[in-house]
Amino acid sequence: MRAVAQVVTEAKVTVDGEVVGSILGPGLCVLVGVTHEDTPEQAALLARKLWSLRVFSGQHSLEGEKSCSDLAAPLLVISQFTLYGDARKGRRPTWNAAAPGPVAEPLVDEVVAQLRALGATVETGRFGADMKVSLVNDGPFTVLLEF
Repeated sequence: MRAVAQVVTEAKVTVDGEVVGSILGPGLCVLVGVTHEDTPEQAALLARKLWSLRVFSGQHSLEGEKSCSDLAAPLLVISQFTLYGDARKGRRPTWNAAAPGPVAEPLVDEVVAQLRALGATVETGRFGADMKVSLVNDGPFTVLLEF
């Protein structure tokens, strides 16, 4: 399981002209990719990591870095099979490592469910849809997580 987490001041997902998920930050916009061997346990680990990842700067040096859990910061979670694209050979990426929808969708849903169980406010994209994602990356700060 892979995730690209971006600190944002705002982010939204639009499908067919309709906003299906949006957050105002500070928060995290998270793209989640699933491969064939991923498990619900990995989804739970990813959720805990996202909720506790210290990526927000404190306003004063004594405050240190903060996490979503510290700030009650929202997350926008978007499934992204292309995180498992492989473009090492040729000019066209292959998607062999990306799990098919029936495998991936429940695991992305599990990440969201686990985040909500931890107390997070979570918005989502729409699995399998042609999504338009817009965001304001703060910093910019982007980190790759892999389990």
